Amino acid sequence: MFGTTARIAPVALAATLLLALAGCGADEGTDEIAAAPKDGDAPVSGTLRVFAYEDSVVPELIDPVTEANPDLEIKTATFDSNEEAAAKLAGGFEADVVEICLDEMQPLIDQQLLRPLDVAGVEHWDDLNFTDAEGIVLDGQEYAVPLSAGLEGLVYNSDEVPEGIDQIADLFDPQFEGRATIHGSYALPAIAQSALAIGIEDPMNLSADELERAKQHLIDHSEQFRTLWGSDSDLVNLFKSGEVVVAAAGPQLAQRMLNSGVPAKWSPAEEGTLSWVCGFAITSQAENIPAAYALINSQASPEAQAIRARDGYLVTNRKALELAPPGYRERSGVDTAAVAVPETYPPNYPDWVRAFQDVKSQ
Repeated sequence: MFGTTARIAPVALAATLLLALAGCGADEGTDEIAAAPKDGDAPVSGTLRVFAYEDSVVPELIDPVTEANPDLEIKTATFDSNEEAAAKLAGGFEADVVEICLDEMQPLIDQQLLRPLDVAGVEHWDDLNFTDAEGIVLDGQEYAVPLSAGLEGLVYNSDEVPEGIDQIADLFDPQFEGRATIHGSYALPAIAQSALAIGIEDPMNLSADELERAKQHLIDHSEQFRTLWGSDSDLVNLFKSGEVVVAAAGPQLAQRMLNSGVPAKWSPAEEGTLSWVCGFAITSQAENIPAAYALINSQASPEAQAIRARDGYLVTNRKALELAPPGYRERSGVDTAAVAVPETYPPNYPDWVRAFQDVKSQ
């Protein structure tokens, strides 16, 4: 029977986001391409307003920009979820640059809260992973620069499962009944992984029939899962207690388990390894475009990306691997990034939310 170990974050994120956008009356911006500066090396000045997750605006990542541009002031505001960010932007919150994740990009673009980028102004574009992912590119235009990511894949207790696992389908193996878990904070990971487990190759674009099959697969195996994990701490504790020995989770969580004394190992999934991807976008009301590109270029640099690596994120700039901490390449799963399945916004996502509610009601 499905349950949760913590209060579940709102699974209807996209639906809530759309309601927020529809109900608020922010002034209309522009959907014209944010033109790249003619001279990308020229100093920038004025004020740049940045709205992002806290760890994307720490001094280590912001100071290099202001030190190189003494006449620039960067004002930062932070949020805890993209749901919060979208509601504030729709309500008139002013920012030039916003951090957004691919699985929440489409509604923001539909409401003209973001504008396309000119990738000629993104110095490290050709060195970045995920630049062709849906959400980065929509309707032939680039809307964001990928700056951080996190793989999902599989984690297992190597003492309890010495043969290891390397397929999502292994989570549904009867030998792990009651000792497996999947991510349950929102609909996307569980539904997409169920789809991959039953052989559907494009898990972000499920037809109504495919969605029903993925949902039913989870329902038919409801006894397989000890619980749906919510927070990182939830999952670590489930492994430490021995309640769970296999899970859908990322390499950073396997490392946390190792640090806690659990003999955990991570593996990419043969059917496809999901990855969340987040980055910076320019808002439709942005006023300081040159400074926006200066910040984006700094954060996409190998040096800034090495800071992301130290903090446990999957880097997007491949050249950062030379600067990353020792052992990072092996621990992070970064070599899987090129073939990972980015988590994007499913066209029928409200149906996913309803399907996942059906799953959790079992």
